[in-house]
Amino acid sequence: MTFGVPEGVVGLAGPPGAGKSTLLATFATLRRPTAGALHILGHDVAQSTGLRAARAAIGYLPARFSRAEHMTAGEFVEYAAYYKRTSTSAARSMVRRLDLTEAAGTELGLLPPDVRLRAGLAAACVHEPDMLLLDDPFGELCAAAEPWPTGADGPGRQVLTSTMTELIPLMRTLAPAVLVSADATDTLTGWCDRLLTLARGRLTEQPTQSATARRGRSATDRRATDPSPAPAPLPLKRRPARLTLPQMTLPSVPLPQMTRLRARRPPARSATGV
Repeated sequence: MTFGVPEGVVGLAGPPGAGKSTLLATFATLRRPTAGALHILGHDVAQSTGLRAARAAIGYLPARFSRAEHMTAGEFVEYAAYYKRTSTSAARSMVRRLDLTEAAGTELGLLPPDVRLRAGLAAACVHEPDMLLLDDPFGELCAAAEPWPTGADGPGRQVLTSTMTELIPLMRTLAPAVLVSADATDTLTGWCDRLLTLARGRLTEQPTQSATARRGRSATDRRATDPSPAPAPLPLKRRPARLTLPQMTLPSVPLPQMTRLRARRPPARSATGV
């Protein structure tokens, strides 16, 4: 396949075992492609210099980081800062930004899933990466939100809804390009700028109801796809200019592209690196 990640939030959905974790681990340079080429932010990871430069600009959060359960949230973020050659003050700043000040002294294994996710995001973004890779970040919350045998929604549904409402806007500010995966398409629908599905080795783009993506479409595109009649024109009002993702003018930054990647190894297991 040929795969590229643009700026904004890209969702990758697919059933368990489809290869999502393997693909994200390959983007994170934890796996080497057995065929094809991999370029991260313009760096060829086949070369040692390009590999080091790419790793310095990547933030990666695996689906599970159970080996760090005995570390406190503050220690976990500080270790990530040390691993990424960032100062301790940057770790403390990220702890405050993710609202983890009260939980900084608590072990990760004792924290609720939503707070543990915040700690993982803080560790993955402590060095302010250019690209953020999130391997099924809401998976544990989605499992807790499954309906009870009676069919009624349990308390996990409310936690999932509130957590996504709070973290989704924050995720957009953590890195220029964010790639997030999930087992179910519904988890990513409505807030990702692009939505892709991966099944049986085939990558397919799905329509998205993201408000950000819709605002970026031109008037011609909207007239061509929207069957509803155009509303009566309203008087124009001046308001402050607002940059939306497709209209942003940013320095030209090469983005990752993967060409003819074939994963011949089994899906990636839990990783401890950040």
